Amino acid sequence: MILFSDAKINIGLHILKKRNDGFHDISTLMVPVPFRDIIEIKIAGRNDRDFSMEQSGFTVPGRPEDNLCYRSWELFCRAAGKINVRIHLHKRIPIGAGLGGGSSNGTAVLKGLNMLSGNKLNRNDLLHLAGQLGSDCSLFVENKPAFAGGRGEILSDASVDLRGIYIALLHPGVAINTAWAYQNAVPDNKREKLRNLLSAPPDIWKTTIVNDFEPVVFKTYPEVASLKAELYLSGAFFTCLSGSGSTVYGLFREKPGLGTKLRKYLLWEGRF
Repeated sequence: MILFSDAKINIGLHILKKRNDGFHDISTLMVPVPFRDIIEIKIAGRNDRDFSMEQSGFTVPGRPEDNLCYRSWELFCRAAGKINVRIHLHKRIPIGAGLGGGSSNGTAVLKGLNMLSGNKLNRNDLLHLAGQLGSDCSLFVENKPAFAGGRGEILSDASVDLRGIYIALLHPGVAINTAWAYQNAVPDNKREKLRNLLSAPPDIWKTTIVNDFEPVVFKTYPEVASLKAELYLSGAFFTCLSGSGSTVYGLFREKPGLGTKLRKYLLWEGRF
């Protein structure tokens, strides 16, 4: 079975408050983007291990048992019964890029295991497991734009329509630690709700929509701030840091003529 695991962008991100459990309440619009990792899942042979995974493309650091694909397999087996598998993960989405690649991988594996097992779990079961897996994993169960609250796992429908909009993802080659970004960001729970702000025409988002991680990331990584400025100069009607970074994206009405300076950072471009 071959699966395609989408990236996502955040259109605005408000950090509202720090919670007693150490997480933060946030408000953000998350939108899947057709820039994808590739995952192959096979039923393991009799002489194979219960779970094995190979990787190519970008290297995923850390112990294999900390990988979200492995944790996804563990959660699924507890919920629906043991299934022995071999997985190959080809990473095109960089680590620490704010694009949700790891979360998307984990959720794709959940969905793939469910299909291989005869769809033992329903949509709500998958959403429950994805919520345990990680804060923004739930988005990728249905893989459609959604407003996210709580720590990112509470989803509600989004009516923002980006069909036909051209997007460019720029990656400066650095990985941002999400825990570090949260530690240094300043929560603010007393402002206009992001959902209300995003109901306005996209052409005015530039003046109203913010990502609260930008001041933190831009101060430490000024090259990321420079990419955002260059995207506006290239004709973007809106540009923003995605998640806690380090990817910056630009939204355009038509395909832009990105110059040589930006093209060396171009991760992916295309239409929604």
